[in-house]
Amino acid sequence: MTKFGVIKERKNPPDRRVVFSPEGLKSVINNFSKASFVIEPSDVRVFDDNEYHNAGFKISDDLSSCDVLLGVKEVPIDTLIPNKKYFFFSHTIKKQTYNRDLLSAILDKNIELYDHEVIINKEGFRLIGFGRYAGIVGTYNGFRALGLKHDTFVLPKAETLNNQEALEVTLSKIKLPNIKIVLTGNGKVGSGAKEILDTMQIKEVSVSEYLNTTFDEPVYVQLDVLDYNKRKDGRVIDNADFYTNAKEYVGDFMKFAKVSDMYIAGHFFGDGAPYLFTRGDARHKDFKIKLVADISCDVDGPVASTIRSSTITNPIYGYDPNTETEIDFKKSNAIVVMAVDNLPCELPKDASEGFGEMFLEYVIPAFFNNDKDGILERARMTQAGKLTERYSYLQDYVDGKE
Repeated sequence: MTKFGVIKERKNPPDRRVVFSPEGLKSVINNFSKASFVIEPSDVRVFDDNEYHNAGFKISDDLSSCDVLLGVKEVPIDTLIPNKKYFFFSHTIKKQTYNRDLLSAILDKNIELYDHEVIINKEGFRLIGFGRYAGIVGTYNGFRALGLKHDTFVLPKAETLNNQEALEVTLSKIKLPNIKIVLTGNGKVGSGAKEILDTMQIKEVSVSEYLNTTFDEPVYVQLDVLDYNKRKDGRVIDNADFYTNAKEYVGDFMKFAKVSDMYIAGHFFGDGAPYLFTRGDARHKDFKIKLVADISCDVDGPVASTIRSSTITNPIYGYDPNTETEIDFKKSNAIVVMAVDNLPCELPKDASEGFGEMFLEYVIPAFFNNDKDGILERARMTQAGKLTERYSYLQDYVDGKE
């Protein structure tokens, strides 16, 4: 038997998401009879306590009998239960200074930490996450910003809508001008963004058509990494070469910036990869992009106009390419920026249900098949009060030496 505890989210601002919905937990029990669950009461969670109770699950403040505790965001240090297994996004694998004390406390309390971000397959690809919903909400927010910028239509905030279906119905009521939209990213985020563009029946065109044709309707192009990066030596190899030898490449995004009105950034930015566009690029007289929905949200990184992350409360700001500073997004010279860094929180019900489906498919079986695919082993960051070998590179970070 393995007893799981679904913990209350305590990080501020409040996050309404959860690893499993009540129906998701019922699916786990139906598939794995040796699993059981205790639900910690929460006044924040998108599914209320009664929904779990009515689905047949115990609600209790006492999780001491649980073997594995499941959360979404970082757990406050003072609420960590020693000698337990925890799953949550720790935001420590990139040596984030603001969570150094958290990782240190996890080691001190002899906790086995499994980070959702490093639940990967043998090839290193992430298996679970909220990326799809980041893409969906981020693209919606981009169009909401477009309407607000030009006073052409008003969309409600995504967080006020019940689900993705309501979001799509809302988008179906607007009429877009004949704009060109460039989308980077083919992963979960990019796929979520594409879902919205296709639902809106915006025409997808090829790279060649996009760069060389004028259209009398809104269109979009989805780019692969080799569409906007090129090798310094001029050779064309393959995506694997780019990921392995990113420093041998230079950016080639400007040819798209010269013909695009809106940019949706849904790509993963790896160490050493070229920037999409620099601050100098944004000042160029041929730079045409006037709205950036930066779902990836790497501040001061590959998308020059993203000088800070924005919030669900205030999701939009303006970037002045000449002064390289923030300005009112309504100003004529402003590049409109949407750079919310916790987008899936705006669709907590759908995002939670989708996350639970992935967790059931890829993670739960590992507890009952002796982890035959190494899922748990790869995601285990700490054990017996020490970093595991895979994450030993974090030791100096934990010690405060870097």
